[in-house]
Amino acid sequence: LYAPKIQLDDVAAILFSSGSEGSPKGVMLTHRNIMGNIKQTASVLNPQDDIILNSLPLFHAFGLTVTSLLPMTEGLPCVCQPDPTSAAAIGKLAARHRVTLLCATSTFLRLYTRDTKLVPLMFKSIRLVVAGAERLAPDVRAAFKAKFGLDVHEGYGTTETTPVASVNIPDVLVPDYWFVQQGGKEGTVGLPLPGSTFKIVDPVTLEELPPGEAGLILIGGTQIMKGYLNDEERTADALVEQDGIRWYKSGDKGKLDEDGFLTILDRYSRFAKIGGEMVSLGAVEEAAIRAIADEAVEVAATAVPDEKKGEKIVLLAAGIPDSSGVRQKIIDAGVSPLMIPADILAVEAIPKLGSGKTDFSAVKKITVEMIG
Repeated sequence: LYAPKIQLDDVAAILFSSGSEGSPKGVMLTHRNIMGNIKQTASVLNPQDDIILNSLPLFHAFGLTVTSLLPMTEGLPCVCQPDPTSAAAIGKLAARHRVTLLCATSTFLRLYTRDTKLVPLMFKSIRLVVAGAERLAPDVRAAFKAKFGLDVHEGYGTTETTPVASVNIPDVLVPDYWFVQQGGKEGTVGLPLPGSTFKIVDPVTLEELPPGEAGLILIGGTQIMKGYLNDEERTADALVEQDGIRWYKSGDKGKLDEDGFLTILDRYSRFAKIGGEMVSLGAVEEAAIRAIADEAVEVAATAVPDEKKGEKIVLLAAGIPDSSGVRQKIIDAGVSPLMIPADILAVEAIPKLGSGKTDFSAVKKITVEMIG
């Protein structure tokens, strides 16, 4: 059979970014990117004896690299389920084939904690649960632990990083020296993978900031994309070279601690400007969830134009019969006045992408239509 000669830096896959905050971008990933990220991820997850549950979509980098290509290249068995939202089917497959490694998004893990058809014994064989693609909600982490007795280890990455850049793993006892090697910290997204590095910089000057100070997250490593398909301008804006390293400007706000663990604070694009003050929409959502205190409720915040203050915050809430009383709950919880939504709208469901992420573009569109 004829097979063309392939170079490591040839494009192997073109994945489109989620488009959760705007139009999707075609991300060109090379053979070097994908194979490098597989080896990076395998080196920290140690999956030599694992059976992997493969339920994440192939059009998403998490599903392509980690749950599909990693088991193929590492020679590991994987169990396939095309619908990650079918909790009962996921549970039956995990039990029948004694799955040991589960990768999922926070949204899918929430479904598994709520579905009574997925009973705890179905996940008895699982040794490691990794969450990625979106921020792991604290209530999901707690609910999953309470139901299944399993810790959820949060990772971080983007389509542009193929996607894994960091991950929390269980602590390990080193018997030769009898000390515990720390593999994770709750509230962080872990340490960078081998061959990968983080740098926190000023978002305007790109000057490096000290540990503990929040700024723009730059990601460097073998897994950084080749560029965006047919879009040199966006590519030039997303990639920067410093100190001989090619960095991807993530658009995420975060900080590194003294041990090198990364904490994600928010997206720079997910802020509202209220009377000249920048307000985190992610923080608004977290405050609302704490105030409502109902696991069945999901929320999504967006900002729309306002004649008096420039912008105002609107909160969509699903899982409530109506929005009356919700705003007062948020006020009673002592939330900062700037973070109290101007409007709260009850909806049937928060719009999601195929990956399980919240579709913030659709959230804004629905909001604009509802408020006229």
